[in-house]
Amino acid sequence: MFAIAIVTIFAALLLGIWAQSRISSAYAKWSRVPSRSGITGAEAAQYVLREAGISDVRIVAIKGHLTDHYDPVRKVLALSAENFHGRSLAALGVAAHEAGHAVQHKVGYGMLKLRMSLVPVTQLASGALPFIMFGGIFFGFLPQMAMLGAAVYGVLTVFQLVTLPVEFDASARAKQRLVALGILGERELEGVGDTLDAAAWTYVAAFISSLGWLLYFLAASRD
Repeated sequence: MFAIAIVTIFAALLLGIWAQSRISSAYAKWSRVPSRSGITGAEAAQYVLREAGISDVRIVAIKGHLTDHYDPVRKVLALSAENFHGRSLAALGVAAHEAGHAVQHKVGYGMLKLRMSLVPVTQLASGALPFIMFGGIFFGFLPQMAMLGAAVYGVLTVFQLVTLPVEFDASARAKQRLVALGILGERELEGVGDTLDAAAWTYVAAFISSLGWLLYFLAASRD
């Protein structure tokens, strides 16, 4: 199992590097292409929310590059400044994607509800991870330490697995609503799709990486 784990971790590393490169190039390409509607990302997100009957979600601009996210607890849709004010296909795609998460929240999308329920235990597992790694480096991965590592990565792997359908569904909702609302034409979906598909691969890489480390610690716990 060690060999399988190492190959999986290495494959995830390469996939992660490729995914980051792809999202950077796709975003850079389509952020230079303005939409025919000429509206901003913030306006596109507002249209999607309004059409879904959502009036209690705030749309705010935040610092950073591609730091966009939806906070279901505070009901805040945060867009990086370049997407909040941007009028490009990339900006509208990212903004509508985050609005898609807000729509998921409103309609009670099952996988989002499951993901939200996993957040507390995932945060706990993530907090324990540095101690496990440093403990293994300095004291060796004893069976007990390896079992704890497997438990932590088991939680992280499940979280990453649940995240995949949540992200893919949000992207599908974004593309569908952008066209249905007349914000984008069918031909403009190429830019949106390319940007969102590239971003999706980063989540796939994260899942494979967690799975690889889970296999590694499971193998270590058997020694």
